[in-house]
Amino acid sequence: MPFLVLDGLDKSFGTNRVLRELSLEIEKGEVLALLGPSGSGKTTALRLIAGFESPDRGRIRVDGEDVTGLPPSRRRFGMVFQHYALFPHLTVGENVAFGLEGKEGTERRVAEALAQVDLPGFEARRVGEISGGQQQRVALARALAPEPRVLLLDEPLSNLDPTLRERTRRELRAAIRKIGITTVLVTHEQEEAFHLGDRVAVLHGGILHQVGSPEDLYERPATRFVAGFVGRASAFPGTYEEGGVRLPSGEVWAGEPAGDLKQGEAVELVVRPESLVFAPDGLPGRVTERRYAGPVSYFQVALDGQEVEVMAPSNAAAEGDTVSVGLGTSGPRPRIFGVGKA
Repeated sequence: MPFLVLDGLDKSFGTNRVLRELSLEIEKGEVLALLGPSGSGKTTALRLIAGFESPDRGRIRVDGEDVTGLPPSRRRFGMVFQHYALFPHLTVGENVAFGLEGKEGTERRVAEALAQVDLPGFEARRVGEISGGQQQRVALARALAPEPRVLLLDEPLSNLDPTLRERTRRELRAAIRKIGITTVLVTHEQEEAFHLGDRVAVLHGGILHQVGSPEDLYERPATRFVAGFVGRASAFPGTYEEGGVRLPSGEVWAGEPAGDLKQGEAVELVVRPESLVFAPDGLPGRVTERRYAGPVSYFQVALDGQEVEVMAPSNAAAEGDTVSVGLGTSGPRPRIFGVGKA
């Protein structure tokens, strides 16, 4: 039986329906990342799970218990907020103990929680004396001290600079894996979702578009939105033929249909940059931009009235070069989506 179940959650604020029949099953010890742009409904979903908001319809169950009507204090969920909400006038130990007043063994539980996040012996330190990454782990320790059943993370790394964010992400991932707690993470950063999540659920417009491993989402996107939102991709318009797409040039490029398509239907072939190559018998174009990334570069190519992106060896072309672009034999298989479909 799944440990945490969201069953048909619906939520509106006035006339704005921000979440539409969201259903998810999360296994015990699994880390699920809710990924989506601003306004996708991911934060509302987290607030419903935490009990800060009530769903208009649907149920929330944890370990077989229906917690839909319970207040946050009775759900036994731990929460790490976007800005940590630490008290600067308190010590690290006092911050971690904040939710444990009056409970037996507070000192022991504070020490255990700090050890779980690799900050043993930090009890007497002041919050202002430690780094941003350490503050993030103190917030995590405070959420873990009451021994919650589920850990909820709301954009936990968004207020860190890029260098510190990368290091803290690694530390956070190691801590969560070490603890083995069931976790739901909200983020708009794809890299963060892919690094931290065992599975990733993509939301857009309040609708769950796809849930799966990072590899599933990148290599086999289920909807046109996921194909464009996750990773980098170029779209080639054409008409569907069995096993491929006939481009306006007359060439047929192979791809994998996403859903049922009819012969001759207007479609888009969505291709990752690493699935395109410079080939002498491809479509003619001109390199308009080159973004260097070490041994490889990302080349923007003006191709038949549109811009596409090709990942190729850095010495393969230069800005202004005339090139030909074709499908390669490596990289994810291109996906075919019907025009106007989700």
